[in-house]
Amino acid sequence: MVPVQCYFVLSALLFFIGVYGFVTRRNLIAMLISVELVLNAVDINFAAFNRLLFPGEFEGFFMTLFSMGVSAAESAVAIAIVINVYRNFHSDQVNSIEN
Repeated sequence: MVPVQCYFVLSALLFFIGVYGFVTRRNLIAMLISVELVLNAVDINFAAFNRLLFPGEFEGFFMTLFSMGVSAAESAVAIAIVINVYRNFHSDQVNSIEN
C-alpha cells in the first residue's frame, strides 16, 4: 500500500509544475494545460486527505469527481476563448492580444 505522504508529494510537484508553467509560458494552450495540472493537484489532495482523515467515507472522492466535472467545463470554455482569440488575432500568443 502506498503511503499517503507520497500522494501529498506528488500533488505538491504537480502544483508547482503547473504554477511554473503558467507563469513562464506565453502560449494560451500551454497556459491552459498548466491550469489543468494545478486542478489535478487539488483533486489528488481531496482524495489523499479523505483517505487520511476519513478512511471509510467517500466525501473527498465525491469532491474530486465534482472538481473533475468543473475542470472539464472550464476547459471547454477556455478552448472556445482560445479559438476566438486565434480567429481575431491570428496567433495563440499572449503578447499578440491587443485592443
